Amino acid sequence: MTICQLNFKSQILDLSTSVSIYLPDTVAVSDAPVLYLLHGWSDNCNAWLNQTNLARQAQKYPFVIVMPQVGLSYYTDMAAGGDYFTFLTQELPQKMKHWFQIEAVKEKMFVAGLSMGGYGAFKWALTYPEQFSAAASLSGALDVVNIWRKRPERQKHLAAIFGDLQKLKDSQNDLFTLLKRQELVEKSCDTFFLQMCGTEDFVYADNQRFLQLAKKSFNNFEYQEGPGNHDWDYWEAAIGIVLQRFAAIYAK
Repeated sequence: MTICQLNFKSQILDLSTSVSIYLPDTVAVSDAPVLYLLHGWSDNCNAWLNQTNLARQAQKYPFVIVMPQVGLSYYTDMAAGGDYFTFLTQELPQKMKHWFQIEAVKEKMFVAGLSMGGYGAFKWALTYPEQFSAAASLSGALDVVNIWRKRPERQKHLAAIFGDLQKLKDSQNDLFTLLKRQELVEKSCDTFFLQMCGTEDFVYADNQRFLQLAKKSFNNFEYQEGPGNHDWDYWEAAIGIVLQRFAAIYAK
């Protein structure tokens, strides 16, 4: 395996940023499937590598794993900040093609993330389901409207990201609104969605609400829960399941 960190100037963000990339030894990089693995609220592009045994687990699978750095952006084109959703969904895949000759084709595209990154992963796949074979949310902060209402300590940050609560509700940044789009149901019929959450997690109730709506929207949907909190012990175990499930889908 090879792990590299690239520091580069983003044209979309108009600033320097970083991405950590895991490269497998078992397959030519240009032929490998790509997993975009997204970090959480207080993390950066090195969090998955520093906090889990991801590098060891990934050796059993063929994935290039791309871990971008987005700060406290909620993977969103911010009201008072950078266009991080455009960076993630447009510029970064173009960079991967330029650097490693990796084509962003559906059969080779996967996305997953934890907490804020779980929101980002599902947002990307719900917005562009035709781009992905599979998407996974681990302890996802999926109900941002409810988090805004229930977590006053985060409201200042959320206002910088989304503008205000009324603009967020029923917008393209509200995952519950995305789930209700008829064209989403039609385009995502062959995209696999995996939702995972620990039963002791503070976002468990939000995940339950998302689950009830998601079950009505998708045929190719799986939910897993079990003992666990909003922490790295849970995410380290969960990422092993994600890698296994995604590799099986890719092998079909």
